[in-house]
Amino acid sequence: MIRALTGFSTRNAWKVIVLWAVLGLGLTALGPMLLGRVTDAQTAGFLPKSYDSAAALRIAEEQFGVKPDATTVTVLVARSDGKALTDSDRQRIETEAAELGRRRVVMPRAEDEPSFLLPDRSQTPRVAPAMTAPDRSFELLSVELTGSTVDEGVQKVYRVFRDSARAQFADAGMRTGFTGGLAEAADSADDNRTAALIGSSLIMALIVLLNVLVFRSVLAAVLPLLVVALVGGVAGGAVAGAAALTGLRLDASTPSLISVVLLGIGVDYLLFLLFRFREHLRARPDQPAREAAAEVSARVGTAITSAALTIVAAFATLGVASFGQFRSLGPAIAVAVLVMLLGSLTLMPALLAACGRGMFWPSRSLDREPREGVAARYGAFVARRPVVLLLGSVALLGALTAGMTGIRMDYGQGGGSKTAAAATAAEISRALPAGVSDPTTVYVTAHDGGTLDPARLDGLSRGLAKADGVGQVGGTVLNEDRRAARIDLFLTADPQSARARELVSGPVRAAVAAHTPAGTSAHVGGTAAIFADVSVAVDHDLRVVFPVAAALIALILLLLLRSVLAPVVLMLAVGLGFAATLGAATLLFQHVLDEPGVNFTLPLVLFLFVVALGTDYNILITDRIREEMHRPGPARAAVARAVRHTTPAVATAGLVLAGSFATLATTPGSAQIAFALTLGILLSAVVLSLALVPALATLLGRALWWPLRPTPAPTPTSTPTHPPAHVFTP
Repeated sequence: MIRALTGFSTRNAWKVIVLWAVLGLGLTALGPMLLGRVTDAQTAGFLPKSYDSAAALRIAEEQFGVKPDATTVTVLVARSDGKALTDSDRQRIETEAAELGRRRVVMPRAEDEPSFLLPDRSQTPRVAPAMTAPDRSFELLSVELTGSTVDEGVQKVYRVFRDSARAQFADAGMRTGFTGGLAEAADSADDNRTAALIGSSLIMALIVLLNVLVFRSVLAAVLPLLVVALVGGVAGGAVAGAAALTGLRLDASTPSLISVVLLGIGVDYLLFLLFRFREHLRARPDQPAREAAAEVSARVGTAITSAALTIVAAFATLGVASFGQFRSLGPAIAVAVLVMLLGSLTLMPALLAACGRGMFWPSRSLDREPREGVAARYGAFVARRPVVLLLGSVALLGALTAGMTGIRMDYGQGGGSKTAAAATAAEISRALPAGVSDPTTVYVTAHDGGTLDPARLDGLSRGLAKADGVGQVGGTVLNEDRRAARIDLFLTADPQSARARELVSGPVRAAVAAHTPAGTSAHVGGTAAIFADVSVAVDHDLRVVFPVAAALIALILLLLLRSVLAPVVLMLAVGLGFAATLGAATLLFQHVLDEPGVNFTLPLVLFLFVVALGTDYNILITDRIREEMHRPGPARAAVARAVRHTTPAVATAGLVLAGSFATLATTPGSAQIAFALTLGILLSAVVLSLALVPALATLLGRALWWPLRPTPAPTPTSTPTHPPAHVFTP
């Protein structure tokens, strides 16, 4: 099938190129709108319905009309001269707030921006007084907007509202501050816009520079980026379409993660094709380029398909996760990788056939065999000193693994932020409980559907007031038909902190269980409650997904390598690489930078990416080692030849993929994931694939492939002592 697909693409090169160009350009333009419709920034929406905070969210929606996509901005209003608010000041604040609540906020658009690309998020906010500081130094307003905090249109609406409110209160001699999830997201986007642009430009420059240094060619340097951009646009549309058809909601961070994954693996796969195509043309200068492209694409396509399906299978295991954020990430990555695989087997072969030898213009490297260089000398070193290389690799990985000592999970979002929104939150917390702008809420309903009396809930309110960590308890609020009640709690800890999660899962829920009146049920909701439940769900998923993913990857390796011992060696290697990467991240962020812990998604995302993507490089090197061991000569010489021919491809591909993941650092709250994935890929490519695995292969020899050991073919008199360059097969 692979040969038929690549053969069709090389025979109909221009038709395939035009088809991908039309699809890619069209879906790239529509991508932001399509993905925006299937993303969800509300973490509670990813929890199973059986969790307490998810039940609280349903009551809030059904009984109190809370919109599932509503987001609240807290506005701090104070006198510009720093004096306490007077009664007339407070009256003026209420008047201005009422005016803001009547005014429709129109989303700004650029003159040349098509309206269908970004839906109109214009809306009239709900503005209401919330609370006054005990010393009357400021008053808080609660502003409700509709839409996801990561939606660009919603952020534009917020900025318009913020600027309007700031100017309106300034005319009244007052200053304002804004905080909340939407304010934090907008401020972070503003603060990181330049960094994101620089990061993207640097990775593009890195890819072009590496390709120029390796191929000395204009087309070979630029075409991989163009191909990945076109295929990436189609992949985004495919992911959005699949999510819409299946009803899956994607986490807000998924689209950016898909982009860097596709950039990394797409360039990797295209590099494997380009290396092989160049070597084939060197060995067969008289063969027509179209035939060469078809032959190369068919042979390399098998390795690329194996590597891509390994990633797809690994992420498919997330289907057994209970936390929806994980469960939707797996299919999204899998669909995107499958589209990239299709592009690698159709679009790139078509480009090779269309460009031919011009792909490497103006380089003249096709006219001569390359001299033995660093890769050849390194291959000889691996064969000569495998024990030294093995011990050095294990020592490095072991030292990094030790960093996992005392690891803690952090379920906060963007802790340590230095945005204006964070500064406003800090100012509020100095005068009021830390949770005042993001309360924990207890929802009460009657079992028989009867009505509730506030007096019946006084005991619950008093019990909650005495609970450890509760700074203040709000009044009991009934819904319109008096069938449900809500009680707001203002915790003394930051709602996104580990302390707040401990308070909710411990004293608060204990007080609810002890003081809920007979005949009623109560559920605890809010940010702290949500993340307390998320921690339970994630702990469960880590125990389930890890072994399932490891078993599935091991099975794929067993079928692919047709060996029992080789998959064991590779799984041990990637397992050690995963532990070392997680240990390094823990050491840096938790122990050195003194952050609350490592991001709760990091172990699972890191495991899947490092194991699945790192296995690609291991497949490349072990497949070449097995091929070389079929040739005459000792096993050590075979390993040396394999390392010599695969080092340039693995090193270049590893640098590109690591650089792609490094750009995630420009996304707010993604520093840990960016660091860990970048380091993990570098360790996988350089330490595991080019050091640890070849060293073990040298020591084990042909026994690595037990029970089907490769048997050296007889040496005919005309067979050269070194394999020609054209046998390179990723």
